Amino acid sequence: MLKIWGRVNSINVQKVMWAVAELRIPHERVDAGMQYGVVNTPEYRKLNPNGRVPTIEYDGFVLWESNVIVRYLYAKHGPRRTLEEGYSAEKWMDWTTSTVAAPITPIFWQLIRTPPEKRDGAAVEVAIKQAGDVFKIADDALASQPYLSGREFGMGDIPFGCFVYRWYAMPIERPAHANLSRYYERLRSRPGYQKHVMLPLS
Repeated sequence: MLKIWGRVNSINVQKVMWAVAELRIPHERVDAGMQYGVVNTPEYRKLNPNGRVPTIEYDGFVLWESNVIVRYLYAKHGPRRTLEEGYSAEKWMDWTTSTVAAPITPIFWQLIRTPPEKRDGAAVEVAIKQAGDVFKIADDALASQPYLSGREFGMGDIPFGCFVYRWYAMPIERPAHANLSRYYERLRSRPGYQKHVMLPLS
């Protein structure tokens, strides 16, 4: 049985939960992190010395780092892909972590988790401009294929799709990326995305 530690409003936990839903893997989730604690207990630190979420234990095998967990679950339960298809998807996963997260994270923290009187409006404006430029890269890619993973939805869409939700759900003005917008609508039709990603931002 797959066991997952993590709180539902963590974007990294959402990646794993969405993957689990897409792959229809029986599982148990335990609230952990922030108000739930758990992550600083000796027992948890033995599983994940970083004291962060998510962490999984699958039939005795322990793993942490959300993108790695998604890769592992798809390798174990996902459809067969060619080597080229697999790495084409993986590049977008790493790109999301290295490039998309950088501007989206400060926007989210400033507008969702920072009291209005303490927000840095100038920093938000800069990050929104940076995010718009970054999403243009995905928009261009999506002009020739329906998903970042290729012709079919796959693991390459999961990390990115989580950030796309935040981009569209936050109260900001954003550039009109037509291909990205259509991609978002495709994601919104997926039950796993609706259940595990499209949650109130908190």
